[in-house]
Amino acid sequence: MITRRQSLALIGAAATVLSMPALRPARAATTEFRIGWQKNGVLALAKRTGAIEKRLAPRGISVTWSEFTSGPPLLEALGAGSLDFGPTGDVPPLFAQAAGGNLLYVGTYRGPSTGSAILVHKDSPIASLEDLKGRKVAFKRGSSAHNFTVKALRKAGLAVSDVEAIDLPPPDAAAAFKTGSIDAWAIWDPYYAIAEADPQTRVLTTAEGIVDSWSFYFGNGDFTAANPDVLSEVIDELAKTGAWAQSHIEETISALSEITGVPIEVTRTVLTRKGADLGRVHPLTDEAISYQQALADEFHDLGILPKKLTISDIVWLPKAS
Repeated sequence: MITRRQSLALIGAAATVLSMPALRPARAATTEFRIGWQKNGVLALAKRTGAIEKRLAPRGISVTWSEFTSGPPLLEALGAGSLDFGPTGDVPPLFAQAAGGNLLYVGTYRGPSTGSAILVHKDSPIASLEDLKGRKVAFKRGSSAHNFTVKALRKAGLAVSDVEAIDLPPPDAAAAFKTGSIDAWAIWDPYYAIAEADPQTRVLTTAEGIVDSWSFYFGNGDFTAANPDVLSEVIDELAKTGAWAQSHIEETISALSEITGVPIEVTRTVLTRKGADLGRVHPLTDEAISYQQALADEFHDLGILPKKLTISDIVWLPKAS
């Protein structure tokens, strides 16, 4: 069970301003577009091809990139004005909003729910979700895997309090799973695909039919208010990049494998899962907002978020053309 102290710790972590001397405060008028990125997805492909640089060059805007290993610190930098734009999954922005971060939802990407799974060991006696009761289940608290675990256990008539929840980031969870010190691991691609390739791993369930897979693009609030046309162009360019990547999947597999260092065959598994479509980049939709609001309400009811959120308060939509 997540205690109030743990909840406050999560909020406190989200509120901490990331110390990155190379990043500069946001300006109202811009000649520079500062992107936070992670080594995956459409944004990584756009970085490789220079698509955003080419799109913004006629405006006299240069592009700089800062790499992050996860969503929470990226959102901290974004909310503090050290970045203008960046991506994350569904859960981290809830804590960023609760902490009062100056950021806005500006776009969304819907990934395949088959890209997340709960893994067990090949010879494990765990044969169903019900069998997780009393077992050590690892997931990163405050991540999309946290949401997946909550909903998967509920499907089996269980709650997180019915398992021994182990809070581990993916690299540490991978090591713990390998040594057998945890019984199950809730994880997303490409970590899922890497572990799945091990013959000693068995998939207990994917997230298909349990939880949808939404990711979001965020803009700093001040930057978005001052430069809405830039955000519109960037989201449009990412949609075009994703559509091209999906229609040239073998080239995309090679490119992402090179970017991430993940083997080509594992990358192929990730990009060819049922429902995968890199072109599904859009401005915010009613469906995405409703999903995120339901998630915020649920995490508040579970005591994970200590305050109610209204997602629409921080949603930006481009002007209709």
